[in-house]
Amino acid sequence: MKTLSANAMVGGLFVGAFVIAACIGSVWTPYDPMAIDMKARLAGPSTQHLLGADEFGRDVLSRLMLGASASGIVSLATVAIATVLGTALGSISGYLGGWTDRVLVAVTNALLAFPGILLALGLLAIFGANKYGIVLALGIAYTPSVARIVRGTVLSLREREFIDASRVSGDTEMYTLLRHILPNCIAPLTVLSTSMFGWTLLSESALSFLGLGVPPPAPTWGNMLAAARPYLAQAAWLAIFPGLCISIVLLGINLLGDALRDRLDPKMRGMQ
Repeated sequence: MKTLSANAMVGGLFVGAFVIAACIGSVWTPYDPMAIDMKARLAGPSTQHLLGADEFGRDVLSRLMLGASASGIVSLATVAIATVLGTALGSISGYLGGWTDRVLVAVTNALLAFPGILLALGLLAIFGANKYGIVLALGIAYTPSVARIVRGTVLSLREREFIDASRVSGDTEMYTLLRHILPNCIAPLTVLSTSMFGWTLLSESALSFLGLGVPPPAPTWGNMLAAARPYLAQAAWLAIFPGLCISIVLLGINLLGDALRDRLDPKMRGMQ
């Protein structure tokens, strides 16, 4: 009987706590995250406000919970867009080959020459700095990474015996691709999507920190960090708690990604 690794347990614990906080935060918070209470301005952690209050007297815990929901939705939507587009482009490129492959590889390599966050910044100038714009920008920015992984997997599979058998039996190219090739891409896509969720969460936080993400007063962990900068000396908790949330979730995602890779990658299984 296989046992869960330490990476899987710790990573699953951190990611599970993030998912629970995001789900609860979308329907309930201890206080109204948008309500201003100047009497509680910059109040420290206490029984009334467990993680303190910000410069407008808004409860930090409530805003962190709602921010987890907003950041999670943006990251999940981004991963979904990048996975769908990247899988389509990578499978077409790898399976058809020829000039189609050469053109798509050239475009993919050109996009990969730019860091994802830099490419997203350029795309945000087109789509606009809002929730939908950041999802589209990050989704397109991370599509080339998915396309490259899928293309490599398809290239390694398209000349295998079971693919030749499918063609000989009269199956169409589309059926062969959908029935026999793409299911074998699930394992590497699962590992990549897990890591990409962490990249997206960090990128969304960075863009929100720069004022290019979800616009205030809606909270995200990135814009909470940005708003805390003027108050670091007198209210350090305003930056500490969002920063800890980002760090813990990223650590959990990386640990969970490593555990998934060890479980799904045959080469890694052979080394265990």
